[in-house]
Amino acid sequence: MHNGATIAELLARGGLSPRRDLGQNFVTDPNTVRRIARLAEVGPGDRVVEVGAGFGSLTLALAETGAEILAVEVDRGIVPLLRELMLPHKNVTVVEADAMRTDWRELLGDKTGWTLVANLPYNVATPLVCDLLDGVPQIERMLVMVQREAAERFCASPRTPQYGAVTVKIAYWATARIAGMVPAAVFLPRPKVESALADIRRRPQPATEANSTDLFHLMRTAFGQRRKMLRRSLADIVSPAVFDEAGIDAARRPEELDVHEWGRLAISWRAAQ
Repeated sequence: MHNGATIAELLARGGLSPRRDLGQNFVTDPNTVRRIARLAEVGPGDRVVEVGAGFGSLTLALAETGAEILAVEVDRGIVPLLRELMLPHKNVTVVEADAMRTDWRELLGDKTGWTLVANLPYNVATPLVCDLLDGVPQIERMLVMVQREAAERFCASPRTPQYGAVTVKIAYWATARIAGMVPAAVFLPRPKVESALADIRRRPQPATEANSTDLFHLMRTAFGQRRKMLRRSLADIVSPAVFDEAGIDAARRPEELDVHEWGRLAISWRAAQ
């Protein structure tokens, strides 16, 4: 496993420095990456895709599990070094790609049961997680290291400040929990915020039978004015009769509804169209 000195040496060897535009913070603590690999619950016969592999600190820990690892890295300066470092590990394939723009169906093929494990840059964590839940059913589980604030949004409960549109979207597709905290001291460069591990597991079926497009449209509209009561934030698109049919008190605010209540509202709204 890499430590801080190894990462610094690899950066110098490649004439590189951590790129702020890519949100690069490299993990320098072997115990941390081994802990993540253990929490990933993968082993021989499993398929893992790692986003933002960097110099392979986490990749090496995942490789030790015996799983098949697809390591995705966008930084073309790092990729040659990563490939060289992974040569002894026949269960690791390195791919140069941008996770936000890649064709995931082409990347993963027809195989199902993928686990995504990643140290995600703070600026792409939320859109990437949401996009993968929306459109890449091959990925059945994610264990992602993200900014603590993002992880709390992913896993929040109704009636809490962290609960929002992202929480509802994730809850529609998956269950989510915080699997642990990661201190800033294990990264190079050291970020200003603490990180957390979010364990996101896709449901066999969505949490509600509501159409996802309908539910997400209503939810985004309401959370756009989250301090207002639903009868005001949704006044232009939802009639009082729809609230009554769904059994939802229109005086409630968006953060008070769980995913099942959002589902009932979306079903009633669609029936009224």
